[in-house]
Amino acid sequence: MTRWLAGLPLLFAMVGPALAHKASDGFVYLDTTKEPSQLRIDVALRDLALVVPLDANGDRQVTSDELNRARGDITRYLEQGVQLKAGSQNCRLVGQDWGLSRHSDGPYAALRYQVRCPSDAGPDQLRYDLLFEVDSLHRGLIQQTDGDQEQLAVLGPDDQILSLDADGRGWFSVFADFLQQGIWHLLLGFDHLLFLLVLVLPATLARHQSTREPKVLRSRLWELAGIVSSFTVAHSITLGMTVLGLVHPPSGPVEIIIALSIAVTAINLFFPILGHRTWKIAFGFGLVHGFGFASVLEELTHGTSEKVLALAGFNLGVEAGQLLILAVIFPLLYAISRYRLYQRAAVPAIALVVTVISLYWATQRFAALPMMS
Repeated sequence: MTRWLAGLPLLFAMVGPALAHKASDGFVYLDTTKEPSQLRIDVALRDLALVVPLDANGDRQVTSDELNRARGDITRYLEQGVQLKAGSQNCRLVGQDWGLSRHSDGPYAALRYQVRCPSDAGPDQLRYDLLFEVDSLHRGLIQQTDGDQEQLAVLGPDDQILSLDADGRGWFSVFADFLQQGIWHLLLGFDHLLFLLVLVLPATLARHQSTREPKVLRSRLWELAGIVSSFTVAHSITLGMTVLGLVHPPSGPVEIIIALSIAVTAINLFFPILGHRTWKIAFGFGLVHGFGFASVLEELTHGTSEKVLALAGFNLGVEAGQLLILAVIFPLLYAISRYRLYQRAAVPAIALVVTVISLYWATQRFAALPMMS
């Protein structure tokens, strides 16, 4: 227990980047319906601050004056990182509008351009190379509209180029992109991982020491299946409702509730204020976590015909990431659960650390509410 407590400062340092649930994403909206094509680029101010000196006086606040002074640096960086081509020739970006947009995780710099290409056919290739040099987990979320045809894509450091021929990109490519995005969203969502951990712990605690081992394992697997199924059904409901536009909960309070749900679930291990049926807890809080999963997907798929396909791929990706995590941690915890030290020391220590981290997240997210609004 002393070693766990001594490691808390290090854990706080590790979880600091995970204060905001939403991953680092840039949004690119390209409309090639008419000539000239229209391009809009949205990048979070918190991400731009990593590569552009926004906070001139170092007070950790970005004022409108500081933002206006940094406008040249911002536009140069974005125009260098988002490039369009027609054949082998580069297209020229002609600035139209500059300002701020609001996404679920706070303010974004938003720039709108006309795309002037040497060819009358318009751009046929887009290259996205923003922020990869400082964050390899950053992703560019691309939405292209060409008349009645639309396509969605996710670009990363290993796949920076998108063909803009809508006929050349089938439904499977869109599905695969968002399947991968769902997997990464789960694996890199530290709050969801901690929630899965405290949900799994009850299924690893021995209750019948005299029962034969195969029967114990079977019972625990059934309990785990019920917990995972409840969580999956719950977050799928709210994820789908949000992406389909049926509900629009504010992101800030949702992120606070997600953090508090982890702490309450950890505390419930030893003070069962919510009862002993973990599957009910997984379902109830899973509804809230679904809103967190939807933060990226809703913004990109709004107004597109491919939202159902993207939703299916993203949701299955989340499930695949969840099963991958469980395939690693459950056998490990089950193997050591027979030892008394695990039940009397390790589990309480894990619950304590998770509770403290989650309450820390909740405090930080509450403090960030004014900035997000």
